[in-house]
Amino acid sequence: MTGPPFADGDLVAQSLEEPELFARLYDRYAPDIHRYAARRLGAGAADDLTAETFLVAFRTRSRYDTDRGNARPWLYGIAANLIGKQRRTEVRALRALARTGHDPIAESWSERADERLAAGTAQAPLAGALAALSAGDRHVLLLVAWADLTYPEVAEALGIPVGTVRSRLNRARRKVRTALGADPAFTLDPSEVV
Repeated sequence: MTGPPFADGDLVAQSLEEPELFARLYDRYAPDIHRYAARRLGAGAADDLTAETFLVAFRTRSRYDTDRGNARPWLYGIAANLIGKQRRTEVRALRALARTGHDPIAESWSERADERLAAGTAQAPLAGALAALSAGDRHVLLLVAWADLTYPEVAEALGIPVGTVRSRLNRARRKVRTALGADPAFTLDPSEVV
């Protein structure tokens, strides 16, 4: 079937009658979901998590609000929930990184040696700071930082109000800065100033 691309809501609705159309959503968003999952859980787990995210989405597509034209937050929400189920594994990996300073995941997304060197000095303390965050704060921070979602998209993905996204993100940033030895009073992000 050729022609103009369908909006996500239309694709989901039409996939109820023609299930093969759901593959277009996979083609659009699987690389993004995979990258996000790989940064959270590692490349091996990302393959499974991406597949499971789209399986859950496919199975629950009849409940999708087709008035929402963009399915991206919905898919990230499913991925975040699945990652939450693997939270203990993620926290263990972050704590191991904090102890050893070795991050096997970093090599999959750091392409240049100078970036790896600069990131290497901060990754162990950063991993410890991320492991110390609550699951909710970590989800919000990483959906903004790694998935590049907007505050409304994070709110939609996690099923929480935008104000909660703002407060969780503010708290997470403050805790991470403190853990990294930065004085939060002197390292405000311009987006945090209202």
